[in-house]
Amino acid sequence: MTILQALLIAYVFLGCVYWLYLAVGAVRVLWSVPWLSEMPAADPAGWPRLSIVVPAANEADSIESAVRSILAQDYPDLELVLIDDRSTDATGAIVDRLAGEDSRVTPVHIRQLPEGWLGKVHALDRGLQQSSGDWLLFMDADVHLEPGALRHAVACCLAHDLDHLAVIPSMRSASFLVDAAVAMFLRTFTVATRAWAVGRPGSNAYVGVGAFNLVRREALDRTDGFSWLRLEVVDDMGLALMLKRHGARACLAVGTDMLWLYWYRSLAEMARGTEKAFASVTGGRLGRLLLFSTIIAMAELAPLVALLPLGVPMLWPAGLGMIAALLLMAVLGPRRARRPLLPSLLWPIGLAVNIGLMLRSAWLGWRRGGIVWRGTFYPTPLLRQGRRVRLL
Repeated sequence: MTILQALLIAYVFLGCVYWLYLAVGAVRVLWSVPWLSEMPAADPAGWPRLSIVVPAANEADSIESAVRSILAQDYPDLELVLIDDRSTDATGAIVDRLAGEDSRVTPVHIRQLPEGWLGKVHALDRGLQQSSGDWLLFMDADVHLEPGALRHAVACCLAHDLDHLAVIPSMRSASFLVDAAVAMFLRTFTVATRAWAVGRPGSNAYVGVGAFNLVRREALDRTDGFSWLRLEVVDDMGLALMLKRHGARACLAVGTDMLWLYWYRSLAEMARGTEKAFASVTGGRLGRLLLFSTIIAMAELAPLVALLPLGVPMLWPAGLGMIAALLLMAVLGPRRARRPLLPSLLWPIGLAVNIGLMLRSAWLGWRRGGIVWRGTFYPTPLLRQGRRVRLL
């Protein structure tokens, strides 16, 4: 056996470990993360007041239809706080018009961002200050709710004595390239965060979902508040971390039949949205991000390398095993998430898109010395100082 063959065997072996870990993790997620609609919950004797906080920055294309789906809910005691966060489009006018049509809507307009705050986190904090509910639902401005979603979610929290309920929405198809990138992200993210253990007593696993983070106010009051997260780029995960650190009882559920959104409507929009990966993934460290991208690319491509005619027969069974793990995840995952199957099967395309976007965020972050988010520049040293969530 040559040195090259030994290296190939070692590489494929590590690839097998990677794909086996993903497959086992995916099965654990499918087994342990419940469907929200299937969680048993009877109507309580009295419904607590629910405040929904929706921050919006230049969301004129989607906010009205999303808000109307919220206002069409049959929840009996509802307050909706809409925050126009320094928008330069028609978002502010839409917020005011919706408030004029429905007394349950409280409009909030932010004109200036205090120093040392990320825009969205500051908007969430302002919304919290304006709210009066016993329960708080933090939602993005493009999330649409199906009828009865709020009643069932709150009833589940009360029935299961939860402090935090994060719900995975249905992410509607935008384009093949976006779907391929999202499929790979979901496959790796849910395993990397140990999503199956979020609701396990004593577990430190946590997951927050910006589309739907439902929180008991008493539990949030026990934390340091959004000021602790004022420079955290991954604010939804930061909220979940903060709650878990202070003993909150959490649950992650699949709600693809209860809420939906377009995560990204185009590859260009996805590229802009992932520019903050330079700060969120590796804390603005270029070398670490490049190393991470290289390792992920090599691990993801291990099945293809193992099936090449390289003169090492023992690699073929390993390659077929890794393909079998991929097929298992490609069939089960999209079915549960209500996503198309083909982008999951053609995983090298999703890999190429994700790595390309990661490298783009690294280049822009290194060249700028930080990130630009919601029209504001944040230098890398400042973001490192306020970083709470460690994705790596």
